[in-house]
Amino acid sequence: MHNPGNATPDRFPAQERFAAGAQYIAGRLTRGTSGRTHTVVDPATGADVLTYELAGPEDVDAAVAAAREAFSGWAGATPGERSDALHRFAEVLAEHAEDFARAESLQCGKPLKLTREFDVPGTVDNASFFAGAARHLRGQSAGEYSGDHTSYVRREPIGVVGSVAPWNYPLQMAAWKILPAIAAGNTVVLKPAEITPLTSLMFARAATEAGIPDGVINIVSGTGREAGEHLVAHPDVAMTSFTGSTAVGRRVAEVATATVKRLHLELGGKAPFLVFDDADLDASVHGAVAGALINTGQDCTAATRAYVQRPLYEAFVEKTAALMESVRVGDPFAPGTDLGPLVSHVQRDRVAGFVDRARSYARVVTGGEAPQGELKDGAYYRPTLIADAAQDSEVVQSEIFGPVLVVLPFDTDDEGIRLANDTPYGLAASAWSRDVYRAGRATREIKAGCVWINDHIPIISEMPHGGYKASGFGKDMSAYSFEEYTQVKHVMFDNTAVAAKDWHRTVFGDR
Repeated sequence: MHNPGNATPDRFPAQERFAAGAQYIAGRLTRGTSGRTHTVVDPATGADVLTYELAGPEDVDAAVAAAREAFSGWAGATPGERSDALHRFAEVLAEHAEDFARAESLQCGKPLKLTREFDVPGTVDNASFFAGAARHLRGQSAGEYSGDHTSYVRREPIGVVGSVAPWNYPLQMAAWKILPAIAAGNTVVLKPAEITPLTSLMFARAATEAGIPDGVINIVSGTGREAGEHLVAHPDVAMTSFTGSTAVGRRVAEVATATVKRLHLELGGKAPFLVFDDADLDASVHGAVAGALINTGQDCTAATRAYVQRPLYEAFVEKTAALMESVRVGDPFAPGTDLGPLVSHVQRDRVAGFVDRARSYARVVTGGEAPQGELKDGAYYRPTLIADAAQDSEVVQSEIFGPVLVVLPFDTDDEGIRLANDTPYGLAASAWSRDVYRAGRATREIKAGCVWINDHIPIISEMPHGGYKASGFGKDMSAYSFEEYTQVKHVMFDNTAVAAKDWHRTVFGDR
């Protein structure tokens, strides 16, 4: 492992933290054994941050073995003991908040103010929430449901959970996948995206600092094709949790089916932003820009399709374009920056391809280009507004995952809700109206796992996050997520010591 000379150590001293390797197995950093390396790149400058040895199948096997060995002790701990450990974990995360914020900004290109105010505090809050949830691993009531028998339901941990996380929110995705699983008594092997492993490794090291036993949390930094598929297919992994694109999610489901694993899939999104003609226009414009540009649009719940009722349509387009043009694109570490680069030049070029193709069938109102000058070496792309595209066009139907908002008009309420539902996805949506009945109808009829009213994007630890349709199944955060990482066991007692004889007599007669 090395840190090339053109990196920016003042932003984050990665070479010091990960000199021992980028795999975290059984409580220590090790080097990968695949025989190949990967270089983490600062997307704001194009500078190399560090090069590390990728995980191969042997590393995955070692991590799963460590998790399996740790399982009985961790599952056997009392809920109170797991809760105490998670409370200490939350404290350690908070103590290292600035390091986490800087590392996340460096590897992802997020503005530092976003990681300081959103990503890191959200992660600490998640740890605190699941510390409390650990004490509420409840089954269901005991009762005399069958004559002389008493029944009750136990909720038990599943075993080793193999999780695969994406690159858009590396720290928060590590938290969303690891915290509910270990709160319920499971152990975890997490594979972060190979381009953004830094904060996942820091997360695991913080858990060890907090006293969580070795092997409960393991990190394998490798490619999806090699380390990811091997983890999903591993016979000792009892559950797979995956966040990423719908296309890759289908492959994960296919591989996991061979060993009949529990599956949790949080997949793509194409969130509609439905503006009725009685909405507060200025509020909806500000909501659209914030909702579309959060994390440079690399968010599966980002506002991507704004449907605006025709009386407000032209004003909405004009005001949204003007507000987008005021957004300050720049260095993630500069105090005044609103929007950083995309995570990589590959992703920037992918986004640009969508916009360039759209020019033949829609109107690019603003943006649609990479800035030059001092930002030319980074993976930057200007906030982009596209108007007048057809409902069946690529920019309306496909997940772009960049700072691009498409605006379309609609006439009747029925049409607006129909268009909002007219993609394969169903992760999130929002509706904007002063009329409680219109808003209520939207919450009932829009097919999505979350529908915001007069807002777009906020999430909290107590509420579930997950999708409908091709956006997958299962929930992150909340008590619903906690329960996903448990299995249900029915226990029945014979209260009389003669019920078994009675049952035998009923089936086989007197013998």
